[in-house]
Amino acid sequence: MGTARLRSSSSTLRSEDVTRVLAELERLGDVEDPPAKQRVLERERELGRRVWGTERARAYAGAPLSITPEVGELLCVLVLARRPRTIVEFGASHGYSTIHLAAAARDLGSCRVITTEIEPEKVAAAQRNLAAAGLGDLVEMRVGDALTTLRDVPEVDLLFLDGWNNLYEPLVDLLQPRLTSGALVIADLSSDDRDQVRYVERMHAPGNGYVTVDVPLDAGVVVSAWLG
Repeated sequence: MGTARLRSSSSTLRSEDVTRVLAELERLGDVEDPPAKQRVLERERELGRRVWGTERARAYAGAPLSITPEVGELLCVLVLARRPRTIVEFGASHGYSTIHLAAAARDLGSCRVITTEIEPEKVAAAQRNLAAAGLGDLVEMRVGDALTTLRDVPEVDLLFLDGWNNLYEPLVDLLQPRLTSGALVIADLSSDDRDQVRYVERMHAPGNGYVTVDVPLDAGVVVSAWLG
């Protein structure tokens, strides 16, 4: 089955600056992501347990670990369809997914993006990449633990979860009271990560306040609409 692609030449996502920055980030990911993931797996086998926090960050050694281009384009479409005033992202990394969100926000003309990243080196890289793409003015970058940095967000129209899977549920617990009616919660999944199983089950559970669909892109994307 072929992959659908955004085709509008007027989309900010197709601008020269954005295209150039995304291409460089894709190149970097192709080089750095596979060995970084292997280092984490080897470390977990060595310890016999999952590793998180600074230990996981050290093993990744700054690799971007970005979403795929197809997932990025899905984000753009969902932003343009939902027309949010406030987008919140967990896990900016080098800014690849943030650029997709901000490009769609630019097209809407009245939308802001709040993103958070715990690693200072990645924050600096994301800020450079957003500036190079011409989108830095649309993004508020918060540095630190997302459970702290996102605590004071007043309302959320679209939430994108793209960080460590063990924090997806706690972040939904934190932000669900701030979700506007019809808000979208989008989660990018990781391959064979058992920490995301409870999250997926929760978003599909009857009576949980969400309507959820699984999108078979990359390792999977879970898209949920809040009915509250």
